Amino acid sequence: MRLAILAIMAAALPMLAPPPALAQPAGESEQPLLRAVAADVDAARERATIERLVAFGTRHTLSDTASPTRGIGAARAWVKSQFQDLAKACGGCLEVATPSQVFQGERVPKPTEVMDVLAIQRGTGDPGRVVVISGHLDSRVSDPMNATSDAPGANDDASGVAAVMEAARVLSKHKFQATIVFAVLSGEEQNLYGGKVLADYARAQGWRVEADLNNDIVGNTHGLDGRTDDTHVRVFSEGTKAVETPDQAGRRRYNGGEVDSPSRNLARFLDGLADKYLTGLDVVMVYRTDRFSRGGDQVRMLEAGFPAVRITEADENYTRQHQDVRTENGVAYGDVVAGVDFPYLAQVTRLNVVGLAALAAAPAPPQAVKAEGAVTADTTLSWSAVPGAAGYRVWWRDTTAPQWRFSRDAGATTTLALPGVNIDDWFFGVQAVGPDGFASPIVFPGPAGDFVSPAPATSAAHP
Repeated sequence: MRLAILAIMAAALPMLAPPPALAQPAGESEQPLLRAVAADVDAARERATIERLVAFGTRHTLSDTASPTRGIGAARAWVKSQFQDLAKACGGCLEVATPSQVFQGERVPKPTEVMDVLAIQRGTGDPGRVVVISGHLDSRVSDPMNATSDAPGANDDASGVAAVMEAARVLSKHKFQATIVFAVLSGEEQNLYGGKVLADYARAQGWRVEADLNNDIVGNTHGLDGRTDDTHVRVFSEGTKAVETPDQAGRRRYNGGEVDSPSRNLARFLDGLADKYLTGLDVVMVYRTDRFSRGGDQVRMLEAGFPAVRITEADENYTRQHQDVRTENGVAYGDVVAGVDFPYLAQVTRLNVVGLAALAAAPAPPQAVKAEGAVTADTTLSWSAVPGAAGYRVWWRDTTAPQWRFSRDAGATTTLALPGVNIDDWFFGVQAVGPDGFASPIVFPGPAGDFVSPAPATSAAHP
């Protein structure tokens, strides 16, 4: 991200500069796999996916589930069939699952089954470690309870579903250490129900979810204010964990960590990948769980204790969201195919496939990361060994810097001393590096930054 700005910041902070011998810039090796998966994304396929989803008329959560041609039931059956076709093409590398739960609430007046469609690509080395890409299938018009009118949902969120399905096509051609889950969710517009189904299913399966990349509204480039922006994408991430305990909050308030949750460091991870592997698309990190007073399915994953971010276009056009299709006072309302910029959607999809591949190919993030050095001039980092890691890299940055700035390789040891780097003045983190150079997200010390998943739920969601 904006190296010139960081250079100016570094020059402005001479008193905090670490000894030159330790201040090594990031130098991760080039990964041809990431170039290859980015190049394989096909905008035309994503257009075909969105056009097919729009052709179901409405995909409202409360719409018809019996018709073979219209409604949420027909749409999810089609998604399932597409995943099954991909599974055949890759020799059975994908398992298709349809977890569901029955809900009733303010926007679901009678008990209704909400079903997700998942394609699961099992990891070859550590299948219990999971990275997820998600988007929601359901759509709506102005009245959130209107389940019969046409609700094209081309951008909200057929664009996210297209990204998920294209990611499945591209990544199912390769093998990864960790499991990748391609998740098409339902019930988002009615109360993020599909996200809850996914989170509950993940806990019931005992998945160690390292990341959920939730794609919601990722295909438009023409904003309500008249601007066009096809070179930026926003990544929203929570600052402190939704599952933080009062004791953990107290320690975090005292020692720091407000901007170093695993979700926040996941956003930094994606930002770095975009800078290195994508041309013409820059990640804008937004220090919020979601847009102001609004939400998406990643919220349910966060509530379950899983790291998650929301990926969303840079400049939303609200005349194309949650609107009856109509023209009023010269303004065309409605979420139709014409409102999707397919080359831009392909760019956002490339960010996802590069991120998923990098995460799934790398070792797991280190656990039990500690930083020690009170009343000394030095800092010592320690962590638990990670299976499959060939080495580790320690990072640090000044406490107001948005990005990690300095690093030092620790080799295969699980501790590293930084002489002359005062613990009071810096934030620290550790990442695991595999034998092929793939590296995990950076982990901030203590509960505020750890990637540890919650214990499995005692009751399973219905598969």
